[in-house]
Amino acid sequence: MAQDSRTDTSRFPPPPYFDTQELRHTLTALFNTHGNAAEARPAVIERLKFLVKAARGTARLQLEADGNGRRCATGLARFQDELVRLLYDYTVTHVYRATNPSDAERMAVIATGGYGREMLAPGSDIDLLFLLPYKQTPWGESVAEYMLYLLWDLGFKVGHATRTVDQCLKLALADTTIRTSLLDMWLIHGDAQLYAELEQRFRDEVIRGSERAFIDAKMAERSERHRRAGESRYRVEPNIKDGKGGLRDLHTLHWLSKYLLGHEVGPQTVAKGIFTKEEAATFRKCEDFLWTVRCFLHFYTGRPEELLSFEIQPVLAQKLGYRDKAGLRGVERFMKHYFLVAKDVGDLTTILCSALEIQQMKSSPVFDGIFNPLSWMTRRQIREKTDFRIDNGRMNIADPDVFKRDPVNLIRFFAQAENTNTFLHPNAIRQLRHSHRLIDDKLRQDPEANRIFLKLLTGHVNPEATLRRMNDAGVLGRFIPEFGRVVAMMQFNMYHHYTVDEHLIRTVGMLTDIERGGSSGDLPLSTELIKTIQNRRVLFVAAFLHDIGKGRIEDHSIIGAEIAKKLCPRLGLTPAETDTVVWLIEQHLTMSNIAQSRDITDPKTVRDFADIVQSPERLKLLLLLTVADIRAVGPGVWNGWKGQLLRTLYAETEPLLSGGHTQAPRGTLVADAQAALRAALSDWPQADVDRFIDRHYPEYWLRTEPKRQLDHARLLRRAEQEGKTFAASHTTNAFTAITELTVFAPNHPRLLAHFAGACAANGANIAGAHITTTRDGFALDTFLLARGQGEDEDELRRARRIEETIERLLRGETWVAQLLANRRPVPPRVEAFTVPPEVFVNNALSDVFTVIEVAGRDRTGLLYELTTGLSDLSLDIASAHITTFGEKAVDVFYVTDLTNKKIESETRQDAIKDRLTKILEGPASQTL
Repeated sequence: MAQDSRTDTSRFPPPPYFDTQELRHTLTALFNTHGNAAEARPAVIERLKFLVKAARGTARLQLEADGNGRRCATGLARFQDELVRLLYDYTVTHVYRATNPSDAERMAVIATGGYGREMLAPGSDIDLLFLLPYKQTPWGESVAEYMLYLLWDLGFKVGHATRTVDQCLKLALADTTIRTSLLDMWLIHGDAQLYAELEQRFRDEVIRGSERAFIDAKMAERSERHRRAGESRYRVEPNIKDGKGGLRDLHTLHWLSKYLLGHEVGPQTVAKGIFTKEEAATFRKCEDFLWTVRCFLHFYTGRPEELLSFEIQPVLAQKLGYRDKAGLRGVERFMKHYFLVAKDVGDLTTILCSALEIQQMKSSPVFDGIFNPLSWMTRRQIREKTDFRIDNGRMNIADPDVFKRDPVNLIRFFAQAENTNTFLHPNAIRQLRHSHRLIDDKLRQDPEANRIFLKLLTGHVNPEATLRRMNDAGVLGRFIPEFGRVVAMMQFNMYHHYTVDEHLIRTVGMLTDIERGGSSGDLPLSTELIKTIQNRRVLFVAAFLHDIGKGRIEDHSIIGAEIAKKLCPRLGLTPAETDTVVWLIEQHLTMSNIAQSRDITDPKTVRDFADIVQSPERLKLLLLLTVADIRAVGPGVWNGWKGQLLRTLYAETEPLLSGGHTQAPRGTLVADAQAALRAALSDWPQADVDRFIDRHYPEYWLRTEPKRQLDHARLLRRAEQEGKTFAASHTTNAFTAITELTVFAPNHPRLLAHFAGACAANGANIAGAHITTTRDGFALDTFLLARGQGEDEDELRRARRIEETIERLLRGETWVAQLLANRRPVPPRVEAFTVPPEVFVNNALSDVFTVIEVAGRDRTGLLYELTTGLSDLSLDIASAHITTFGEKAVDVFYVTDLTNKKIESETRQDAIKDRLTKILEGPASQTL
């Protein structure tokens, strides 16, 4: 609030945007030339627009030259100060001159909010308070209004208020947002005495005595903001302002410091013991980095964009000087730096909030006294038998030398916190951060340290939370250096939602959830199997390590297996356990790839998979790891269709591995599925149910989840009752970001191409497909479409348009080429990625069919182009397996020639590869 507490900008002199005195003369001359304010206004606006454009251009050039976002933001704020002063002086001199100056005709123009901190991004709002004395006159309102219209005409978005001192105080007491904005108020121009009165009374009448309530409100606001932006700070498209670990978290620390101490984070907070000198320096470093990224982001997009989206990340990485290095692309190195900064911001927030709670400025997370779940006996035992103690419900260290005296305490500390279900004391967190050098090879080889860690990793309490605590404290990455390499590492693709370290920790958490039965409805088989595995710790260790080889040139599964081969004995696993973990990591993608990209009803597919797995126990472990891995990728990646495919592959493979003796042979599974359908349709006439069941081959019952079977039955019955050979249905789900479209129609060779073309013509990107043919020659296909940005009703309208388009295509009323003539072939977000095209033709994967697998960058209409190309090559598609991994499409087709033979000719195989590669490389125009 006080002028001497404003952000220190002494290192950054104001850029020479304009000569203030000269401009005043220029505006006066324009006024005198035109004779009045109304006539002069267009010329004044034109001159000021030139000024604003020049100032922004200078700021951008300076930013690109020195990469200093703080300098840029400070310079823009200082320019804004000068501009506001210029507008005020022009207004009160030429437009609304006070003819009879009195005590009422006074005004203070004050910057508030972010502007008050003297930090403006190129797209920031300008927050102004026009402060008037207790006695208002039309003069004050007119001056404020005229200035606002000038600022709006110049293109600024202005948050504004015109109030008296009493009004400001009354609103600040009632509204935390207004109170927060006034914390950083700063007199730009006008009556200094009026401003001083507001500043003093705000401190005395609003802040004093309300500290605890303000802290509670800010913490609640922060939690809600994180919930809206995505709870994890490791989302790969972070919001730089409102996301966890972003600028708003730094602002929160700034507000709390300002409210309690009257000073921003800096020497005063260090002197008061809130932050150490190193932590205050970290705050400044994080703020510098985030402001640099934000200013580049605003300039590049030309708008107040706060999301670091995939399209923007490579551009910013290049502008900020990040280059490809050591197996990581420049964009991945840039984002790793971002996430490390976000982690530091999180650490600072945890330390300050914990310190405030301990000072009883905020309600403690646990009750003290007799209501504390930890008895006095437990506290006493911890104090007497360990190097730790519980202070204010938080796990603390007994003295500063605890970790130095016995480095194993660096691991033991987290075990004690987990066992007592306590938060971490800020003093302990600080000491952990300062003790990283103690985590050396000697500690890493210490049997007791490894025993404790393995127990934590494979524990039944909450291994995910404990691993995340260790990771946030920097202990995990140093104790397991290979894990340290993937901390804050992002994979630049649209499939993975989190950084590698966060994904690994979440995978462990998913296993715990399955074990506790938390997802029994979605994962019935996994929930039962996890109770029967012989060695659960190999599963948890494999989950923790399965992607630890990411970020290197070699295959991450192979590198990860090599890491596990060395690490597992250190952790205390037996040679047999180590072999199992190594195998699980090597094969952790195999079951998912086969389930989603192969015909799992083909006996050879199942035999080949069984040859890889070799034992029922490994099959169980691989299924559980696969499920946990997919579910930990991010929201909406897992769905019931994938679950059904994995259950079917398990059911088909298990008899081969158990010698043919199984509780659920293939025939039984089919019969059980049909019986379940009959039970669900008990109110139908039996003849109707029989007719639906008789239409399907056994494979349908193995590959189709029960809910979809019911939907299909209702769809076919409706078509039958209406006497139609075409029918469709659709649903949408905002959480999974998928719209499901099912179509029933007479089958013919180009039907799949028509379906895919209709989706493409309506701007729908196919994320997956479930292709079925009935015994009586009909196609029953379900497409999973990626949702757009609209509401549910928008999605449903698009689905209805697709249905209508398919029907028109089947009737011959239109052609796909005509519909696709003006479409955009690649969705905007996907354009940021490069996926080399690949085409494989394989006759060894099936006894009956040639298997064609294609992979390339996804785009709207790709499936239509591929299926059309296959039809043009006189190939008959028996089944198609459509999978999308973010921006990468992997489509597998089981085909024969028109005589139902495999494609044996190498010449013809080369022609297939050439045609499909050209499709993958370019837009549809070359094949339509």
